[in-house]
Amino acid sequence: MPPKSPLPPRHGLQAAWVRTPDRDPSSPTPWSTMRDWLVEKLAPTPEEVDELLAAGQFVDDRGRPWTGREPYRPHTFVWFHRTLRDEPEVPGELTVLYRDERIVVFDKPHFLATIPRGRHVVQSAVVKAREALGLPELSAAHRLDRGTAGVLLMTTERRWRAPYQSVFAERLATKTYRAIAADDPRLAFPLRVESHLVKRVGTLQAETLDAPPNAFTDIDVVERRGGLALYEVRPLTGKTHQIRAHFHQLGIPLLGDPLYPEVAEVEIDDFSTPLRLLAYRLEFADPVDGTPRRFTSARQLHFPTP
Repeated sequence: MPPKSPLPPRHGLQAAWVRTPDRDPSSPTPWSTMRDWLVEKLAPTPEEVDELLAAGQFVDDRGRPWTGREPYRPHTFVWFHRTLRDEPEVPGELTVLYRDERIVVFDKPHFLATIPRGRHVVQSAVVKAREALGLPELSAAHRLDRGTAGVLLMTTERRWRAPYQSVFAERLATKTYRAIAADDPRLAFPLRVESHLVKRVGTLQAETLDAPPNAFTDIDVVERRGGLALYEVRPLTGKTHQIRAHFHQLGIPLLGDPLYPEVAEVEIDDFSTPLRLLAYRLEFADPVDGTPRRFTSARQLHFPTP
């Protein structure tokens, strides 16, 4: 584990760090200076490293800027904040449904990533919530897809993370979703969809395999309107893309889904067509004191305007 960061959080994110390899100081090294090692380790152009060094962006474990001219040192930490791309503001507010000393429950809008990752860092629920509430250890106890809106639970401090994550890992929570898709008169509701789903690394869609079922979803109709229906959905298991894949399996893919039945070419910052999927309600027994917990989204899914 690295020592405590000498840099304060920025945009709700802790500073990144890299460490030079363990080597005998008396042995020859392929790097004569710390700059040479940073260029090879971080793999940008030398000019980019020089620019960051000149701006004092790389610091040691005491917060002192590296010049880059220092002789290479083994087993040495270098701290810095990553350069972030400009991210358009995601529409909609990340609102607080409930807060106490251990948890904060949010109502997440569509298009907002849960955790900072890839090209969505500042525009993620965790980063926005840390900044808004001044809670640097705030972290998500579970995840919602970027396209899914609704109830999202976070823990306030690192010590609470494991107990609340276990609620989801051990399937102790009851999740109820709302979804909009086509109304197929050939389907009789309520019904249970089951299949064997596998989401492979590097693929965008989950695959349905000919194997014993590992994913189960209960679906019922709440309202019908103009060839579409509002559905109540209860996933009994938690496979990646389970709800989306099961609606596709029924032949009624979710409205606005860019992945099912086919992957659509959508610009990463196109907020025009929301996925009609809402994490509507979350229920569980509190893992710390056993209190029954029940949180309901204030959001609604909208049928498209004719």
